Amino acid sequence: MKIVYPGTFDPVTLGHLDVIRMAAGIFDGLVVAVVRSSGKKLCFPVDERENFLRDSLEELGIRGVAVTRFDSLLVDFMRDNGFRVFIRGLRANSDFEYEFQMQLMNRRLAPEITGIYLMPSEDHMYISSTLVKEIAVYGGNLSSMVTGSVEKALRKRFGHR
Repeated sequence: MKIVYPGTFDPVTLGHLDVIRMAAGIFDGLVVAVVRSSGKKLCFPVDERENFLRDSLEELGIRGVAVTRFDSLLVDFMRDNGFRVFIRGLRANSDFEYEFQMQLMNRRLAPEITGIYLMPSEDHMYISSTLVKEIAVYGGNLSSMVTGSVEKALRKRFGHR
């Protein structure tokens, strides 16, 4: 079964990569789809976010995962590319409430499409891209939250070498 993992991945974290590793072990044909624009204030352009994903997958030895981008409603992207199932990561109740609302809206727009939700390991449950960026702004230690290539890019972006 082909499955898609959509997100902003701004930047990709070890939590995202944990979910990717789990999904790649369960499903054939995992595609990580980076949304070009979002209601969120994005720190990195889509090209860089895609490269972070590819570099991080290589660094961690995760194989068999394609990376692409999209700039539409998720359900439109999925229909256009023959996907019927997407995955999302869940960390806490706040994630559940947001994902529940999105699942219901997606179901309204495209009843044939559904989501499957995976939880990252306990070591990565607390990690979010938002927190990673905030720590990077102040030059904090990111080594347990992102891959080396992403940490290097964050330090460069926020002026901490």
